[in-house]
Amino acid sequence: MRVSFYTLGCKVNQNETGALAQLFEQNGFTVVESGEPADVYVVNSCTVTNFGDQKSRKWLRRAKRENPGAVTVLTGCYPQAFPEEAANIAEADVVTGSGNRHAILQDVMQVLNGEQEKVVDIRPHQKGEAFEELPMDRFADHTRAFVKIEDGCGRQCAYCVIPRARGPVRSRSEQSILDELHRLAKSGYREVVLTAISLLSYGRDTGTCLADLIERAAEVEGIERIRLGSLDPDMLTDRNIERLAAIPKLCPQFHLSLQSGCTKTLRAMRRPYTAEQYAAVADKLRAAFGAENVSFTTDVIVGFPGETEEDFQESMDFVTSQRFLKVHVFPYSRREGTPAYDFPDQIPEHEKESRSRRMTAAVDALQSELASEMSGRHAEVLLETPLSSTLFTGYTKQYLPVAVNAPGCQSGDIVNVVLGEWDGKRCRAEALD
Repeated sequence: MRVSFYTLGCKVNQNETGALAQLFEQNGFTVVESGEPADVYVVNSCTVTNFGDQKSRKWLRRAKRENPGAVTVLTGCYPQAFPEEAANIAEADVVTGSGNRHAILQDVMQVLNGEQEKVVDIRPHQKGEAFEELPMDRFADHTRAFVKIEDGCGRQCAYCVIPRARGPVRSRSEQSILDELHRLAKSGYREVVLTAISLLSYGRDTGTCLADLIERAAEVEGIERIRLGSLDPDMLTDRNIERLAAIPKLCPQFHLSLQSGCTKTLRAMRRPYTAEQYAAVADKLRAAFGAENVSFTTDVIVGFPGETEEDFQESMDFVTSQRFLKVHVFPYSRREGTPAYDFPDQIPEHEKESRSRRMTAAVDALQSELASEMSGRHAEVLLETPLSSTLFTGYTKQYLPVAVNAPGCQSGDIVNVVLGEWDGKRCRAEALD
């Protein structure tokens, strides 16, 4: 039996798809690439925007049209957040949510075996529910492993449907995480990325915290670099920063969630910090890790309801002043099921797109400037995709993308390099002897 997966959304979704693929393989299925003939087609959905829902439905329709005898599966955040709508999608033979992922295999087999024509198995999240274990032992990217440590979110941002889709905060046990890290190290992974829906919420329901976990993770032999997913600035305390700065294996690159550089807009978004408070946290990280050693990436939404041209300009000025190495810029997407959907003063689509282009141009220019300033510095690079027998792509600890000339090396090696010119996508680098 053959199964194909299509994944939308964040790193957590990608991690969960990998775990589901592993589950199917362990039960006799062969995982094939998207577009290849298969007996089962699974879309792991994202519902952050309406466009994500549309993509899921479109993919299911095509899979059913091209493979009418196959079983099609819709799983993930979309069915969890909008169960009635998802259950009525005719092209989906199996519909499940973001919880109880292990049941997908059983649900699929019921349809494959002719026991059921359609299975809808969406289980509501409940307060006090446990973290669902979906361990991963291998990844398509054989140099970096993603480890999910937490699920759920307790925030109520005006634009976001994720708490509805993911449920309450629930943390994975520390021992389970450490056991997975030991397995990954034995498999040759040297860098791990800790991912979550709300990373700094880790341990709040179990009496521990993220810093405790990272300190323990750093003790795992063979794991040489630990990278963190997205962090909410207001949850990053002075004590957190002090402890994190004392962990040599922690990559000093922080994806510090912003959303807007305008305090007025942040308040409308119901984000629990101001632009000034955000800047203060970033300054504390620079002081703790060294201004030339630390880097920041972030996400920014433009065109939120009520955002004036002056508000947008204030946001763009703040973003450029923070000198982010990379910024994901998104035009605001109106999402049913969120408070912002009904906010007055919705911004026209053409204006949102215009602001997105202007912000993107500004942050791209800043990235080129920052990368050029790094020319001549020494850095450590994890070699990833080989472009030739001697040329590899990779990333520094600060998450600067590079192309490294490293004769005699292979993917997965960590090499010392001297950084060169920025070519618009990557920094050229030469391995040191």
